[in-house]
Amino acid sequence: MKELTVYILKCADDSYYTGLTNNIERRLLEHNEGKYPLSYTAIRNPVTLVWQNTFKSKYEAIHWEKKIKGWTRLKKEALITGKYSLLHDLSVCKNETHYSNKVSCSTPHHASTWHHASTPLSMTDGST
Repeated sequence: MKELTVYILKCADDSYYTGLTNNIERRLLEHNEGKYPLSYTAIRNPVTLVWQNTFKSKYEAIHWEKKIKGWTRLKKEALITGKYSLLHDLSVCKNETHYSNKVSCSTPHHASTWHHASTPLSMTDGST
């Protein structure tokens, strides 16, 4: 089975885009060339690859892409900068209903190896 890469791009407008591909180099070119004119990144070029992680399981890759897409900007930036210890704290809901009841929002449930752009980083996630 072909490996899949989950990635985060920083766009020219300072926003982040999270995606999934089986060829990161080709996909980055497509984003920067505006291959898909109706896509999020088409009007936000150039984009820069700021984080990636490759998965052997397509189900795990899809799971993480969806999970990261739902994260706040601060949580994505903690992942991008390798500040993994902040991920759990940034997962705690702060709205009045949840915060007063100390209900936790979605948090990673397993350990993985993460990559800041092309630099491998190791992360052990002990959160629940």
